[in-house]
Amino acid sequence: MTTQNTTRRFVVTSLLATSALLLGLPLQASAATPVLLNASYDVARELFKEINPAFVAEYKKSTGETVNINQSHGGSSKQARSVADGMEAAVVTMNQANDIDLLVDRGVVAPGWNKKFPNNAAPFYSTMVYLVRKGNPQGIKDWNDLAKPGVKVIVPNPKTSGNGRYTYLAAWGSVIKNKGTEAQARELVTRIFKNVPVLDGGGRGATTTFTQRGIGDVLVTFENEVNLVRAEFGSNFDVVYPSSSILAESPVAVVDKVVDKKGYRKEATAYLNFLYSPQGQDIIAKHYFRPRSEAAFKKYNANFRQISLFTIDDVFGGWKAAQKKHFDDGGEFDKIYQTK
Repeated sequence: MTTQNTTRRFVVTSLLATSALLLGLPLQASAATPVLLNASYDVARELFKEINPAFVAEYKKSTGETVNINQSHGGSSKQARSVADGMEAAVVTMNQANDIDLLVDRGVVAPGWNKKFPNNAAPFYSTMVYLVRKGNPQGIKDWNDLAKPGVKVIVPNPKTSGNGRYTYLAAWGSVIKNKGTEAQARELVTRIFKNVPVLDGGGRGATTTFTQRGIGDVLVTFENEVNLVRAEFGSNFDVVYPSSSILAESPVAVVDKVVDKKGYRKEATAYLNFLYSPQGQDIIAKHYFRPRSEAAFKKYNANFRQISLFTIDDVFGGWKAAQKKHFDDGGEFDKIYQTK
């Protein structure tokens, strides 16, 4: 570089810095568009592909400001650990409260996160149902059928996936809600997991195993996922609803440590509030997630069948108790799967 070019570059840089100081701006690129990272779970990919541009447009319309959203997807618990270990997500949109509680324990999300938005900070919910091959050749109707000899069940790993945890707890809880004992619930879940040929890391991986690799007789997954598969491969699969299943809330939270560092709290809060807006609830229902809005639920009522639902609190005393008993190292799941 010539001396003349170096001098010109120095003068331009000095003028820009002086202008920034006169305007009271930081020397860094303060006008840069905020980019929020949403760390979410596997089977919410399609939902947020539509939510994000809708929010960006609405935020621009209401504030005159521009914001961009990036996505990260994976097994819910795996995503939570990534955020805890330093992935700079501005918000998390998970499928179980336990994953956000982990971030509280690690000092990444502030306590009381579930009181900062309506409905325990869960703008939508789902449940676990079955996807079977066309004609349901194995005659699968309820949880007991998943334990029959010769039935191959596809479900992701409960150690890494909220999808897997909900499946495990739905099967266990179906026994308890039917006045069965803990021993009977353990026996059923043990027999079901003996029928699991492979444990994928997340829900979308399990869907790929079942639909594209052709492994298994039944996929147990979220209601929205089976309906997306039916929409794409309708002639190849049927959906079966068990007699009862678990209410699977999808909680959200601002990642306080990240938004305070980057100065994005306003944008991150607006993003999560958008999920509760009429437009957000409409998109949620369209993607087969059960909305909180009665109007949206009524509009998309054909997407949701009646089913008896029980909660984590009903049967397991909440997520912390369920985690400790069933999914911590050395817990019930480890004992069950080690005996496979």
